[in-house]
Amino acid sequence: MSKQLGGAKVLVVNRPGAGGAIGYKYVASQKADGYSIVWNSNSISTTFHSGMLPFDYHEFDAVARVLVESPVLAVKGDAKWKTLGELVADAKSRPKGITVGNSGIGSHTHISSVALFKAAGVEAVDVPFGAAQVVPSLLGGQVDAVLQLPAALSGYVKSGQVRLLASLTSARDPLLGDVPTAREQGSTSSLEAWRGIAAPKGTPKSGDRDARRRRSGRPRRAPNSLRPARSWACVRRSCPPGQFGDMIAKEDVELARIMQLIGLKK
Repeated sequence: MSKQLGGAKVLVVNRPGAGGAIGYKYVASQKADGYSIVWNSNSISTTFHSGMLPFDYHEFDAVARVLVESPVLAVKGDAKWKTLGELVADAKSRPKGITVGNSGIGSHTHISSVALFKAAGVEAVDVPFGAAQVVPSLLGGQVDAVLQLPAALSGYVKSGQVRLLASLTSARDPLLGDVPTAREQGSTSSLEAWRGIAAPKGTPKSGDRDARRRRSGRPRRAPNSLRPARSWACVRRSCPPGQFGDMIAKEDVELARIMQLIGLKK
């Protein structure tokens, strides 16, 4: 971003914790002058609805969506299920007989898993793990399937140890062209994991903020450090601020509904 802004200094301030809530609180408290922005995601809604954040997405002005990742449902390469339909049919015949690993209670993968199986009318057992434990739990047979972001599965899919049954996106991810979406297989579930940029509410729509929007959405060659992610279902996909804001608002309603089902909504 510094290069795109003509050499202007861009300071990255890491404020981790509470699923992103600490970072959101910090940026929301800054002046709305275009000099403070936040790297945000679906967590702007999940942290609010779980009670970790005292305000919701309305405290920010959407600037640009930068990239999208495709949550995927995966099983072992030698599993008997070849399609999402086969797994769902088996799960319906054995209520609470199928276990699905995710990256932790309230994580995007947890919420996506609940959305997928609730939409299919299936009682699956969600099993939360630390992110580093999810794939080993599948390979070790501790769970039947996992709902995960694809970068963690890349090597295992290529080696045949893991099979992808479905992506939870509205359309097929061009980097996962052989993987059908859940919607293609009869499900109504679609919850992309997005990342973007927002600014404190009231930030002027011209000047620095507009410059950042243009530069965030400008096609460019990815740095070397980003190419592995781009090559495995981490797709650069920008959209205009208005469209981005509408997307967040629509998704917020769906996430609130799912979190209510899980019992995580405060």
